[in-house]
Amino acid sequence: MPKSQVRKKKVYTPPTDVRPTATAATRKPSPVWLPVTAVALIVAGIGWLVVYYLSEQAYPVATWGYWNLAVGFGAMVASLILLSRWR
Repeated sequence: MPKSQVRKKKVYTPPTDVRPTATAATRKPSPVWLPVTAVALIVAGIGWLVVYYLSEQAYPVATWGYWNLAVGFGAMVASLILLSRWR
């Protein structure tokens, strides 16, 4: 069996002056309230939408009309924003 060729180039190492100073290991972990709040917002948003549809648009706030959808989806989007900051 033929022998494989030896690598001629050196392995690339990035310059030290370009490396970021804050690494993932030095960042602090997320506070405990962050995932709890995010899950609560998801549950509240889904609950808001379910109540809105099952009550035939009479609840949670009848005068808001279709803005109830914005409230439900807005709560879920807010939870996604919170979860994007979770470490």
